[in-house]
Amino acid sequence: MANVKDSHLQQILTAVKKIDYGSVLITIHGGEITQLDSTEKNRFTKPKPVKS
Repeated sequence: MANVKDSHLQQILTAVKKIDYGSVLITIHGGEITQLDSTEKNRFTKPKPVKS
């Protein structure tokens, strides 16, 4: 963790705190963080049909 910049850590923490459900993907090239992707999932439940 000594090579990780404080600004990168802050961005990672912000991404994790921001979402309730989803994922945070950290891309590393040559031992350096090069990209941060976050995906939030929103799921909608389908109403159950009413039986008469």
